[in-house]
Amino acid sequence: MSHVLEVARRRFQLILIKPSHYDDDGYVIRWWRAMIPSNSLAALYGIAAECAERKVLGDDTAIDITVIDETNTRIDVAGLLAQFKRHDNFGMISLVGVQTNQYPRALDIARPFRDAGLPVSIGGFHVSGCLSMLDGKAVGLDACRDMGISMFAGEAEGRLDMVLRDAAAGELKPLYNFMNDLPGIGGTPVPFLPKDNIQRTLGLSTSFDAGRGCPYQCSFCTIINVQGRKSRFRSADDVEKLVRMNWAQGIHKFFITDDNFARNKDWEAIFDRLIELKERDGIPLGLMIQVDTLCHKIPNFIEKSRRAGVTRVFIGLENVNPDNLTAAKKNQNKITEYRKMLLAWKAQGIMTLAGYILGFPADTPESIRRDITIIQEELPLDVIEFFILTPLPGSEDHQVLWKKGVEMDADLNIYDVEHVCTAHPKMSKQEWEDIYHEAWALYYSPDHMKTLLRRAVATGVPLARLVKVLVSFATTVPLENVHPLQSGLLRLKTPSERRPDLPRENPLVFWPRFAWETFSKHASLAGTIIGLTISAFLISRDAKSKTYMDQALTPVADDEEETLHLFTQTAGGAAAVSHVRKVAQLTAH
Repeated sequence: MSHVLEVARRRFQLILIKPSHYDDDGYVIRWWRAMIPSNSLAALYGIAAECAERKVLGDDTAIDITVIDETNTRIDVAGLLAQFKRHDNFGMISLVGVQTNQYPRALDIARPFRDAGLPVSIGGFHVSGCLSMLDGKAVGLDACRDMGISMFAGEAEGRLDMVLRDAAAGELKPLYNFMNDLPGIGGTPVPFLPKDNIQRTLGLSTSFDAGRGCPYQCSFCTIINVQGRKSRFRSADDVEKLVRMNWAQGIHKFFITDDNFARNKDWEAIFDRLIELKERDGIPLGLMIQVDTLCHKIPNFIEKSRRAGVTRVFIGLENVNPDNLTAAKKNQNKITEYRKMLLAWKAQGIMTLAGYILGFPADTPESIRRDITIIQEELPLDVIEFFILTPLPGSEDHQVLWKKGVEMDADLNIYDVEHVCTAHPKMSKQEWEDIYHEAWALYYSPDHMKTLLRRAVATGVPLARLVKVLVSFATTVPLENVHPLQSGLLRLKTPSERRPDLPRENPLVFWPRFAWETFSKHASLAGTIIGLTISAFLISRDAKSKTYMDQALTPVADDEEETLHLFTQTAGGAAAVSHVRKVAQLTAH
């Protein structure tokens, strides 16, 4: 869709594109309705719209903004080229928020525009991470230089004016590097997308970042090296503004993308403002937030989360083996606090989702199977999202391997945390990939999903909401072979959207196969939906469900560190318990 100002002598065409990436068969991953809204796209649109309103290119020049999220919208290259031609090729294509796995696709998108002589810029975690952690040429950045694509590293608040003016003057620089000068975000234009774009996501939800940066040092993380370790925040006024802008167009569901909202120093002021908007002004807020495993220790945090409208919380659990957490420098995760924290969320009827990484140095297929069983039996988690430990460019893990010259896969398209990209000390590549796929089947077994439904009834988590999430997470990997976070409703493909280095398939072969695949996948999906819906109905009608109790829901006991496998099955678990006891003894005197 386009944001158009009043008639002007010239109209600068700004095309904001968030690329998708290719699946294992080489086709762009695109859906009729995609799962996750793009915060990068919302942030850039908000900044660009404010630039347009201020007429940064002069009083006689308007800026027309077109927004395209390729995960739910096909890029009409011919149509866009014609749009530019109507305006004397006056404008710029901006590839927004490009992650490493999206970088090959981003270059393929850029190619026809560069061939037509149009200015193209690229920004996002891949460019910023590589320039932050490597030598400025590594990991494919020379492809941008060879194609004449302008690279933007850092954040666009207060900087987009300069880029737009340079593009309008035909003087776009090869590199804009602001990695050493990250801006404050309070009082800046807030993330926003028009409803036309939001309607292409499931659940009619959008996103915003209330803060950027993280103080922790997890070695697998790119955020700390792209957004910095010093946290920067939006104010409660900023958040109210973006909520009201969205509510004016009927949008009231938000994913707050802060890597750890619990460490936002203004979390309480923001929650108090959201509570006011919800309880006083009647805006039916529905929020998903991301937090750490110690958030329950912050007074009132979990209680105010519920009142502010939080219905889902994503927790960076990552692992239940302290040895693995130490290896990843994620020492802030204390397994002795996992049950207390999860039960605190359960007490508020909030759905819990956790990230879980497979492939830490101590992992083996056998240990991963054991740990999944421990989670199922002893932790009151609803949903787990499995990831393969991936040395993402921009992370310390990648930098260490790169400096040592350790072999990593050359295909950036598979750096999507669901493919193996480098060697493991205890597993072959095949074993690692096999246990990743097996993990989904193990956790989302029919029996365990029934257990999750029983726990939901007992703790007040809305059953219908949980069923929807379980359907997605139980079926996406086996049916679509993509991570649930990259999924959506009704996969869309065309023969023309295949990677250029792969042969174009005959339409007479492609379309019948695609139709059959679509039918068979949806038949299987329907079976899962029907089965889970029936189970949910029967469990909800069972009088015993409201008083259901199992090991995971049992209140934390003083002696459980002696009996639960969470603490007794790994050397690290025993050491963690010993450490907690030693601290307790020292502080008791």
